[in-house]
Amino acid sequence: MNHPDTRNYFSFFGLPVSLSIDLPSLRKAFLENSRRFHPDFHTLSSGDEQEKALELSSLNNEAFRVLSDADARIRYVLELKGLLGADSKEEKLPQDFLMEMMDLNEQIMDIQMNPSEEALEKARSAAAALEREIESGAAGLLQTWNESTGSADDLNVVRDYFHKKRYLLRVKENLTNFASAI
Repeated sequence: MNHPDTRNYFSFFGLPVSLSIDLPSLRKAFLENSRRFHPDFHTLSSGDEQEKALELSSLNNEAFRVLSDADARIRYVLELKGLLGADSKEEKLPQDFLMEMMDLNEQIMDIQMNPSEEALEKARSAAAALEREIESGAAGLLQTWNESTGSADDLNVVRDYFHKKRYLLRVKENLTNFASAI
């Protein structure tokens, strides 16, 4: 069995490293690999080859899961480029964003102490506006950045977007939890 490059998920599928991906091409590569590496097709192979086929089949499934999900793909590219994880130099979020988050968290605490539909809707609107602002700041890069034409500065913008989005997601989850209590 000829073994593919397993250094990263993109090369495993023969695709360029990119924040945006051609999903039909990804699916086609995934299905080809599924047929190629499925352990049932290697029952007559040596033990080592059977083990390798099982590993590659698992890798195929995991790589497809990550690359087919936009958020997981962004995280993966940032990790691949050393901008997330233990080796990264994670920068702090901008002060103005943190202030907006503090205001939103204060609104949530007010809702917790004095539950009201009006206050909840106001907080939801503020979170939605902030989410639109975050999305619009990175939308172009999320569609166009790839390894061959994108810059490190562009990826830093994407990293900031990723951190802001994760932070806001936690705040929105709090809002959802309080909404069920009202």
